[in-house]
Amino acid sequence: MLHYLDHAAGTPVRASAVEAMLRMVTSEFGNPSGAHRMARNANRALDDAREAMADAIGVDPGEIVFTSGGTEADNLAINGVIGARGGLAVCSAIEHHAVLEPVEHLGGLIAPVDALGLIDLDALAEILRSSVEPVSLVSVMLVNNETGVIQPLEPIRALIDELAPGALLHTDAVQALCWVDVAASTQCADLISVSAHKFGGPKGTGVLGVRNDVKLAPMQRGGGQEKGRRNGTQNAPGIVSMATAATEAVTTRPSELARVGALRDRLADGLIAAIPDTVESAVPVGDDRTGFDRTGKTVNLCHLAFNGIESEALLFLLEKHDIMASAASSCSSGAQDPSHVLAAMGVGRELAAGSLRLSLGHNSTDADVDAALEAVPAAVARLRDHTGYKQPQNTREESAHG
Repeated sequence: MLHYLDHAAGTPVRASAVEAMLRMVTSEFGNPSGAHRMARNANRALDDAREAMADAIGVDPGEIVFTSGGTEADNLAINGVIGARGGLAVCSAIEHHAVLEPVEHLGGLIAPVDALGLIDLDALAEILRSSVEPVSLVSVMLVNNETGVIQPLEPIRALIDELAPGALLHTDAVQALCWVDVAASTQCADLISVSAHKFGGPKGTGVLGVRNDVKLAPMQRGGGQEKGRRNGTQNAPGIVSMATAATEAVTTRPSELARVGALRDRLADGLIAAIPDTVESAVPVGDDRTGFDRTGKTVNLCHLAFNGIESEALLFLLEKHDIMASAASSCSSGAQDPSHVLAAMGVGRELAAGSLRLSLGHNSTDADVDAALEAVPAAVARLRDHTGYKQPQNTREESAHG
């Protein structure tokens, strides 16, 4: 039996989204830019999808720009703003590479984070205050794709308004829609990126929410679709399927937060209890040194690091037990260097090399958790025996959290 615990990389497509896509492929296949009845039907379906996505992320329908996914949405936000306004882009050190690389390519600046993965507001303030070139855009993700840490955006907005008036705030909300009220959390943002395959829609579709007063330089020209902000024939089947998935994700979010949160806590607590010298990322120990405070991260992510092993070997052993997981961002799979997110949080290279991301979603079950609780401790023990790793004499809490 397959146990899929890699929802942060990509979720199974929801049944309702599959049905919506099939309808568009088989009976509403006209080009939305055309003039005849079939084209008009497809265009109406796009309009409905635009309204659904606007409701999901808290913008007006006219502020929705359909993209090919989160990477394009992030690139359009960063390159589009800097292309239209000039100036500098700034982002946090734990951003997805779809944000980090465009910012670095444009000569932008990187703000550090603390041990929990929250942006260092004092450091950000210094960047905004001292930058020789004016800052035009700050990009900070709403939910981190590796640790699940939730970034409060309001304090960042306040700093921008105080120290870089007129600069825009972009947030990569790709990991958020199932687990955070994006519409409420991003009211202070000017640009918002989401991607369908993170909430039960198809790969290859996404959205950039762009407030009406924001001007973007387009990344490609010709066609005039999306008000000229993203030219090219829209992927109508994917877009309608994405909107269907988004509506279901938002509607079921309250019950899923409770259900999936209970699964994640049972998984994390069980693995920490079973495997000595384990670190749970972005989670401080309570003041009484019993229990963990996970309120600052999404309920679907269990991100652990094990001393004395390497993630690649662990993932190989888990796959033999039909457990699908990852070590970091799926876009970084196969990389030799440990996670840049953990490095930015101050996690040592040796510990970061033994990280494991187990992420749950809308079709996760108790059986998936049971399988992981059985397989992961045995796999870690086997790898530690092979490397000759000896656990330090201090307690697990002291070892993991100082």
